[in-house]
This record gives sequence, C-alpha cells and structure tokens, in this order.
Amino acid sequence: MAATAVRYLRSVGAPTTAAAPATAPATAPAGPRVRPALRAVRDDERAPLDPAEFRSVLGHFASGVTVITSPGEPGPAGFACQSFASLSLDPPLVTFMVARTSATWPRIARAGVFCVNILGAGQGALCRAFAVSGGDKFAGIHYEAAPATGSPRLADVPAWIDCTVHAVHTGGDHLIVVGRVDALGTDPAAAGSGPLLFHRGAFGHFRP
Repeated sequence: MAATAVRYLRSVGAPTTAAAPATAPATAPAGPRVRPALRAVRDDERAPLDPAEFRSVLGHFASGVTVITSPGEPGPAGFACQSFASLSLDPPLVTFMVARTSATWPRIARAGVFCVNILGAGQGALCRAFAVSGGDKFAGIHYEAAPATGSPRLADVPAWIDCTVHAVHTGGDHLIVVGRVDALGTDPAAAGSGPLLFHRGAFGHFRP
C-alpha cells in the first residue's frame, strides 16, 4: 500500500523499513541518487520572479483550507494545507502539494496513507494549530480513526476524504502528492456553516 511513498523516500536517500523479497538476486547496492536542482529556469535564462511579488499576486486566488492527517509513530502527523484539489473521477484521485522541506511529509510518506479534513467556516483556530512547526499538534484535538486507513478524522469537519498514497511527483520546491480515495463522507451539521476560505493571508467564509 505504501510502495509509492517508499520509492519516494528511497529516491531522496531517506531510510525505509521495507525489506527486499527473499527471492531477490544479490546485487551490488545502488549508489545514492542525486536530487535534482530546484530550478525552473537555466542559468542563461531570465532570473526567477521576486518571491514576494509571486506570493502577493497568487494570494488573490481564494482557496479552501484542509488539514492533512496520517497515523504514525510515535503519534499521528498532520499539517494545514490549502493546495488541495480533486484530480480524477475514474479512478477516484485527489491531490495536494507539500513543501519538500516539510518535516511532517516524511511521516505521512512512511505511513503511505492520509485523510483530507476539509475545514468549516468556524475552524480557523484548528487550522492555525496545524500550521505551526513542531510540538504536539494533536494536543486537545478530538478525532477518530478514518474507516479505511486509520488516519485521524478530525471532529466536526464538514467533509473528509480517506486516501492511500498513489503517486508522488516533484514540482520545483514542492511535491505533488496524488492519493487514491478509499472512503469519504460529510457531516451535514458541520457543513451548514459553509467552508473556511483563505484569501490574501486572511481567513474568510462564503456567502451566496
């Protein structure tokens, strides 16, 4: 189930616990793979855009807000994520993007599964709890195991999508994670308040 994530971890030199098949022929260990340079242009091309301007302009695109969670050791992992989208209906696939420097992503990759918790209008504080780096993000957070993967399904979220890691692609300084949907559902009571939105560095909500 976690083969795709294991291949990713091997490609960046991270240790994994997957054992080789007993029938595999003995071969010399492969040398470490060289991580590609994080460049979008060549040295003889124009310089990249100013990062501050890039963020400012793209901040005009309003998005929903999610918390990506995963089971693991010594405890569950999770982070706030606005770069989430549906990808395919057949097969059912979703995608999210995560920074290659994320300390949480390797834990999710090792688990090979995750749950997308779509946040509601009143859950800005919950988002902030998962946006910090380090510490126990689940302290005081109520959740239960998602039905297919056991990933944390946060309480009172309007909707959730339980997934297995399907593929991982490199996208500059981020990774593009594709998940195959194993289960999903909604909470009609929580959905009544509408979605939590993020626009130009601030939270908002939807009004028809």
